[in-house]
Amino acid sequence: MKKSLVLAMAMALGVTASAYAANPFSDVPAGHWAYDSINKLAAAGVIEGYGDTTFGGDKLMTRYEMAQIVAKAMARGANVDKLAAEFADELDNLGVRVANLEKKADNVKITGEVRFDYRDTDNYGSSSTMRNRLWVTGEANEDWSYTAMIENTQDFAHSDSGEETTKLRRAWVDGRIGGLTVKAGRWDECTSTANILDAYIDAVKVSYGDKVKIWGLAGKAADGTAYNYNSSYDEEKDAWTMGMEDGDRLYIAGIEAQVGAVDAYFNYFNVDGSAKTMVNDKALSLTDKEIYNVGVAFDLAKDLRLGYEYMWGDKKIDKRVSKDGYVARLDYKGADAATAGSWGLHAQYFDQPINAIISPTTDANVFDAEDGGYKGWNVGADVALAKNITLCVNYYDTEAKGDSSKDDKVLYSELYFNF
Repeated sequence: MKKSLVLAMAMALGVTASAYAANPFSDVPAGHWAYDSINKLAAAGVIEGYGDTTFGGDKLMTRYEMAQIVAKAMARGANVDKLAAEFADELDNLGVRVANLEKKADNVKITGEVRFDYRDTDNYGSSSTMRNRLWVTGEANEDWSYTAMIENTQDFAHSDSGEETTKLRRAWVDGRIGGLTVKAGRWDECTSTANILDAYIDAVKVSYGDKVKIWGLAGKAADGTAYNYNSSYDEEKDAWTMGMEDGDRLYIAGIEAQVGAVDAYFNYFNVDGSAKTMVNDKALSLTDKEIYNVGVAFDLAKDLRLGYEYMWGDKKIDKRVSKDGYVARLDYKGADAATAGSWGLHAQYFDQPINAIISPTTDANVFDAEDGGYKGWNVGADVALAKNITLCVNYYDTEAKGDSSKDDKVLYSELYFNF
């Protein structure tokens, strides 16, 4: 047992020097630095040794043995909250209730992620960035918590010294009001699969249910750097394309359910644009859009999962392309950052006209707004090189929906460090 641990445990129980004269362990002489503390712990019934009159202070202790000591100290009123939080799982197996100790000991937590990426494209050459994220979480009480994320991005493609930005990208509260779950603030809304929307918004989101969850969201677009599309109008084609612009109102409703081994969802999106533009002598908002989508995901075999999503818009904004699209994806296993050596493979095909998307996320080339959306395929792999270090590599081949002469190939790799 470490010196600091013996002394801390003894102090928690109120040990005083020479409190006990008896020597319960033959391998702890009277002149040993821990003599008084070990005597006190033994007399209090916190430690028992190995039953052969030895304490065994030089032996490595198992987590289960340590949990037994912590449980006995707790039973005698010792303040060992931090130790109890560390050994919560083992204590739970011993029947000791410690559900709230971690909250008391660690009310505010900081975690982080560092990502290095490298992109090589046919059309735009290569680029590289480093992204740093710090997450701060805190609990106001048992029902409400706060989350914030600070992000720094360094762009190594444009200068030798690197161009960088630092922002508070996300800040929101989570809580419960009766049977409802509430989220309010700014976050990255990644609805279902991110194939229609993955963007920063300022909003309030309310959910109800567990295996069948019904939810609704009302908010506005925020921080325009997150959006892939800007609004534009082509008079020759008499067509306009729309994404989201800062200040646009956004309303979403959805339902998610587990039906046996199948995960299913349905969503409705409504973007209500605030800025008006004259088109054919009419004042129109180029960002008004309604979209519906439905999706399912299920296991085809062990470690092999298929997902399919269908999406359709309410109007033909760009007349060159259809109002509906789809994405099909196949995943085999998958890397787990906490498990070194774990890995996965995936492949997908996507056909996404601009009439049926708002601001999706992908590392493929999605072309410009006037190109009508994109279609193509992707294959990739990910592997946990070591605990909390993950490498992801993806290859994309896409072309513009409205102009098939525009195409691109992208090789994109990411190296993550989580802490």
